[in-house]
Amino acid sequence: MLENIPMSIMSADAIGKTQPASAVDAVIRAEELHKYYEMGETRVHALRGVSLMISRGEFVAVMGASGSGKSTFMNILGCLDRPNSGRYLLEGMDVAQHDKKQLASIRNQKIGFVFQGFNLLARTTALENIELPTLYTKIAQADRRKRAVEALALVGLADRGEHFPSQMSGGQQQRVAIARALVNRPSILLADEPTGNLDTRTSVEIMEIFQDLNDRGLTIVLVTHEQDVAQFAKRVLVFRDGKIRKDDFVVNRPSATKVLKTLPTLED
Repeated sequence: MLENIPMSIMSADAIGKTQPASAVDAVIRAEELHKYYEMGETRVHALRGVSLMISRGEFVAVMGASGSGKSTFMNILGCLDRPNSGRYLLEGMDVAQHDKKQLASIRNQKIGFVFQGFNLLARTTALENIELPTLYTKIAQADRRKRAVEALALVGLADRGEHFPSQMSGGQQQRVAIARALVNRPSILLADEPTGNLDTRTSVEIMEIFQDLNDRGLTIVLVTHEQDVAQFAKRVLVFRDGKIRKDDFVVNRPSATKVLKTLPTLED
């Protein structure tokens, strides 16, 4: 679908590296992560010694019931929270050594976020929504617009730049949100239930985009409750009671492009 889009939208370090996780090339490395919350006199242990590595170019789905620890884990990966003990290294950098301002800069430069709710500004065009993360960087104005245009083309909406969210379907709005996550050329893309508000066909279309991006070298970590969605990833982690209970590579991984050909086109 995206064969003619330039590779410049992707981080240069991300291109072409899809080997299994190793200590040398791990973009994400967690070592004995523990996280607990004090609720009055009760301590709730959300993570209980989680360790793993995710290599550059992997596509990992994270699953688990509510309260399993997967959301806490993703918050730590996204530098939105800190573990009580253990280490989290992002591209070899110990995140715990940075203050709040530095963490905000790390999030903006190295991590792209996609959420279940699209979180687009209603009175702002698609291109303007995509440009927003660049306002907190030193990127020149001309380059901001160029990056936004490239990102929008990458998700198949090159002709929707001047449209407002109210003029787009849910699937199109999520594509804009993905483009916004890509505009600063992050090292990893974190997606939290990105298909949760979408119908089956549109969900597969979003997974087609993720597979295309991953084929180009982008590291993706996806939280989902849906087994059918998780199967589009290359590796699936299952959390339960604050621990990773399963960590398996996907066998006979489906191609979202091929699956789409078997699904009916929805009528408005």
